[in-house]
Amino acid sequence: MQEMEKQAENEAATQPTDAAAQAATAAEAPVGAEPTLEQKLAEAEAKASEMQDAFLRAKAEAENIRRRAQEDISRAHKFAIEGFAESLLSVRDSLEMALKIETPSLESLKEGVDMTLKQLSSAFEKNKLLEVSPQAGEKLDPMKHQAISAVPAEQEANTVVAVLQKGYTISDRLLRPALVTVAQGK
Repeated sequence: MQEMEKQAENEAATQPTDAAAQAATAAEAPVGAEPTLEQKLAEAEAKASEMQDAFLRAKAEAENIRRRAQEDISRAHKFAIEGFAESLLSVRDSLEMALKIETPSLESLKEGVDMTLKQLSSAFEKNKLLEVSPQAGEKLDPMKHQAISAVPAEQEANTVVAVLQKGYTISDRLLRPALVTVAQGK
């Protein structure tokens, strides 16, 4: 066993290290192997041309992305209300059918108006158009309510007494404030 270890050590000592082998190879290479100035210039010009081509491609790609984004925005503006308009078509159809009835009874008209109102409410809900209808006694919220007048009342000042007209929000943005009368301060 000891003989094998000694033999391995002798072989390792006789073989040159990687650094020594590289130095020997470098010493054998001719001294004039360094690139000439013309070769360096040609390489630099090729690299500059390659970089310019890559730059122009990137610039064209950015322009295409900008143009596509503009087209998408234009289409979004043009067809923004398409879904809402589509949901209102059934409401219009119901109203037109009601007008075609020759001799409507009061009960059938009331039933038709009620069904049409349900269709309209469904269209509003589907498109995130929600009512702002404060209750009597609710505190006035100037972000959702518009006070038309102040009246004497048996409740706290600046609270809603009556709702004159409902307000509406669309996707959490106020479309129209609720018109209310509020209680006067004592």
